[in-house]
Amino acid sequence: MSASSTGQPPADLGLENSGRPEDRASTPRGLMDLLGVAAVLLDAEGRIVLWSPQAEALYGYSAEQALGQFAAQLLVHEDNWDWVIKTFAEVMETGQPWAGTFPIRCADGSTRMVELRNMRLLNDHGDFYALGLGADSPTLRELEKNVALSTRLVSQSPIGVAILDTDLRYVTVNPALERMHGLAEKHHLGRRYREVMKSSEFKAAEAAMRQVLETGIPLVEESTVVGRTPSDPGRTHAWSISVYRLEDARGQVLGVAEWVVDVTERYESALAATETRRRLALIAAGSIRIGTTLEVDQTARELADVTVPDFADVVSVDVLDSVLDEHRPRSFTGPELFRALAVKAAYPTDAERAADPPGELAAYGADRLATQCVRTGRPILVSHAEGSDLRRMARDDHAATLLARAGVHSYLAVPLTARGSTLGFLGLTRARDPRPFDEDDLAIATELASRTGMCIDNARTHQSVRSAAETLQRSLLPDLPTDLPGLQVAARYRPAQAAYEIGGDWYDVLPLQNARTALVVGDVMGSGIDAAATMGRLRTATAAYADLDLEPAQVLQHLDAITGRLEQYIATCLYAVYDPHRGECRIASAGHLPPVLVRGGRRPVLLDLPTGAPLGVGGVPFESTAIELAPYDQLVLYTDGLVETRDYPIDERLDTLLHLLEELGPLEDTCDRLLHRLRHPGAPDDVALLIACARPLGPDDPGEAGR
Repeated sequence: MSASSTGQPPADLGLENSGRPEDRASTPRGLMDLLGVAAVLLDAEGRIVLWSPQAEALYGYSAEQALGQFAAQLLVHEDNWDWVIKTFAEVMETGQPWAGTFPIRCADGSTRMVELRNMRLLNDHGDFYALGLGADSPTLRELEKNVALSTRLVSQSPIGVAILDTDLRYVTVNPALERMHGLAEKHHLGRRYREVMKSSEFKAAEAAMRQVLETGIPLVEESTVVGRTPSDPGRTHAWSISVYRLEDARGQVLGVAEWVVDVTERYESALAATETRRRLALIAAGSIRIGTTLEVDQTARELADVTVPDFADVVSVDVLDSVLDEHRPRSFTGPELFRALAVKAAYPTDAERAADPPGELAAYGADRLATQCVRTGRPILVSHAEGSDLRRMARDDHAATLLARAGVHSYLAVPLTARGSTLGFLGLTRARDPRPFDEDDLAIATELASRTGMCIDNARTHQSVRSAAETLQRSLLPDLPTDLPGLQVAARYRPAQAAYEIGGDWYDVLPLQNARTALVVGDVMGSGIDAAATMGRLRTATAAYADLDLEPAQVLQHLDAITGRLEQYIATCLYAVYDPHRGECRIASAGHLPPVLVRGGRRPVLLDLPTGAPLGVGGVPFESTAIELAPYDQLVLYTDGLVETRDYPIDERLDTLLHLLEELGPLEDTCDRLLHRLRHPGAPDDVALLIACARPLGPDDPGEAGR
């Protein structure tokens, strides 16, 4: 359908988009100029009375040469005169025009084939004239061929083509674009681009067209628009758009041409590939980020961090309360009791408030999806949630109202399982994310939940064993004596952090005969209940040998023999005996870090002792070293968990310890300060710390009465 048939101006005028007479009266252009159509007017006798400049250019005769001449004699070879005169007479008598291709004799004597159109004219006096319009036949045939080819290319092209004027009004569209838009050509013509393509996604395409109009720089497949057409509002399409500016022979801007290729299938394939990569990345992230510690709550938070916001808008991780509290029986008929571990939302939403806050207990009825999920051990997929679904997803009616208010439209409940048992469930919802959960999403959520369930079960088992070991460890550590002759002591024990097991570090303070005191710090290599039990045996043996009034080196020799009989265990130990009467401390080391001597007014120093070999190595002698310990001097004994880290050299850490001990204060405060400054969260080793401060003997101390 042409523009003129719909009441619109022809294409060559419509692209000018101007209704002003002065614009229309500009220099001739277009097809008439290209063809150079010559106009010749003859009177009834066949004489030339009007001769256009185009006639002079086409035939070679000037107006002075042509006017008044018989046209047949001037323009026609003699052998064609009879036919021309006869045809001229018929046109003048009948008024029927004649058209055809005819050889014209030009001024230079050559013959030119001319496409002629002859018609009779009548003036206001009743006189007849003949108008002859002519154009070079080869030029016309070439133009016809080009127009026909262009028309077929546009009309038969699978690529959508549109011509728009400088106001971006449609001038013409081809059938392919009609099909893409789902609108006939008549619903395009005369309307602006955004009047047809109303979706907001096409705003950028309109801006690109205006840029091309302004700059003349074409846009070639650099813009892909994703949107919906007026005829198919329910499906998203994708188009690759190219735009270039149209200009006439003088460079005047006529409008733009738009070429549109439907790339929906390619776009959907790319989306599918992107979604596949996203899902694989999610699983990979889960394998790396879930289960980094042996803490149940932290594992649940790690699962929440992996799934929000890339996979779900809101996530909740809940476990059966009976899983965490083995003494609480589980009901298989009534409501199911859950303890929330983690909740996370991609943005502030009522759906987060509908979830149970972490740490709280919540009862879910037998008809709730969470209950059905853990009792059947099967995931539940609700692709499109409705009112009744929201009620079954929520704990109660208030929570269901919050879900509805948040716009939740899709839901997944996936069991957390480990070793054939169901521990709880993973709840996932989408609200702002328009995608419904599908079977592929269910497979990913199941994979993540399976890993999380195993990590939670491992953490739960570890925490149970850890609690037992810590209980044993603390039960084996002594209560410090409160009244020691000439000595004040303070001690601390800190277990390894949650990701690690309890070790075998210990300290001891043993009152001896003659007002002496034995100070002991040791570290059994290894962790767990076995290490704690070995520590208990060594502590008991140390106390027994201490009562024999042996030298520190001899005590270590006996402990070495005992440790050698304990399969696969070695230990480091520092054994010291302080005699307040002599102001002397005798010390022996079995592969242990050196103690620190702190004296007022001096910088703390590490004691240079014979190191010795760890207990259990065997065959290595130990040595006792005597040091002076004056009143108010302090001796700091510790295990390697206080100073050893993976991030700093041991020498640097020991220097830090000495620096911290320059600040004298109450022993209890010193213990706390050292632990606070030197021990970091997540430390992998336990710590035993013992500080002894010499003090003057009082009159009531043993051995002082009567002096």
